[in-house]
This record gives sequence, C-alpha cells and structure tokens, in this order.
Amino acid sequence: MTAVHIAGIDLSGPSNSRGTCVVVLRSHESSAVFAHHLPTAGDAEILDLVAGLSRKGLVVVGLDAPLSYQPGGGLRLRDRSLRDRIVERGMRHGSVMPPTFNRMAFLTLRGLGVARLLGTLDPAEVRVIEVHPGATFCLRGAPLASVLAFKKRQEHRATLLEWLSTQGITSLPLAEPSDHFVAASGAALAAWEWSRGRSVWLAPPELPFHPFAFAC
Repeated sequence: MTAVHIAGIDLSGPSNSRGTCVVVLRSHESSAVFAHHLPTAGDAEILDLVAGLSRKGLVVVGLDAPLSYQPGGGLRLRDRSLRDRIVERGMRHGSVMPPTFNRMAFLTLRGLGVARLLGTLDPAEVRVIEVHPGATFCLRGAPLASVLAFKKRQEHRATLLEWLSTQGITSLPLAEPSDHFVAASGAALAAWEWSRGRSVWLAPPELPFHPFAFAC
C-alpha cells in the first residue's frame, strides 16, 4: 500500500472540538514530511480535510479513539493484548481503558461517528484505522518518562517530537507544541507505519464487531 497522505487525529468527545488535533504528513519511501495541521477540528472539518486529501491519492487516517466496543462492555481482546504489552514496558494499566467506561464512552461515541463519516468516502482512497499514540511511542522505544508526562509537561513534548524525527517523520514544528499536537503526531506515526506494513503491534479487523484494524 502506498499512501500519499497520512492524517493522525487526536480525537476528543463530541462536544469538545478544541481538544481535537489533526496532523497531516506527506508520505515518501523512507520518510513522512509534516504538511500541515488543524489545531482544532469538528467532524465537518475532519471530513472536508480527508475528502480533499483523497482527491490527491490514498489517505490513511489514524484515529486515536476506540472504533468498536465489546458487546456486554469491558475490554476488548485487543485492548487486553495491548495493555499487557505496554505494562511490560512500564506504562500504566489505565493507559488502555474499556471503550464503554464512564467518560471514555464519549470518546468511543465520537470515534464511531467520525469513522462512519469517513466511511462515506471512496474506500479505494481512504483507509481508517484505530491507533493509540502513547502505546505507539512506548512500543517503538521513545523515552518512557516523556511518554508518561507529555500531557502535563511541555518539556517532554519537545522530546517526543525530536524522537519522531529519528523515526522518519520530518519537519514537525517544535515551538511550544500542545499535548494534542504531540498525540496526533504519534497517531500519524502509527498510521504511516501500518501503511508500510511495519506495525510493531497489530490487531487485524474482526468482523462483524471490530471492523477496523488497530495498530501501533
């Protein structure tokens, strides 16, 4: 699969578009170059952005949100698998939460809604996967202290963006990034590597209940 563009999306709940960030990369053979980003985005803005990119070629979208839930509630098998892997590497159990758990359910609701919207576009030009930026950073060897602290401490965000340059993602702006920008960049890394068949952890689609791949 040769993607022309990658869109990494740090998604928030349905009523908080200010907590959503989209990072767009242009994919090359051995690198992915930062193209632009949306610091805030509602559903319509995401749809318009991806539709526009798809007119230039294949777009792979990495959504940082659950795109399915376990019938009856609780963790999906894929959640358990990922949680076990990242806990072994030093992350917290709570880094992976059940899609239907308390306020997490609002994120799941929006993830399902955005995935449905993007599903109205040409499937030959738009591929959607579920990603987990924190797990992607962790499993690919980013500094663990920064992975654990970047949402609260500015200095760790710059560390992760600099680390992303060692992974082939270039030209990311480093000046005072928000935690949402860093998470969206991690989502873009997971989507880019999936498009190249280089995921370090992967749960393939499981129809009918879990129709999207989940990759780091």
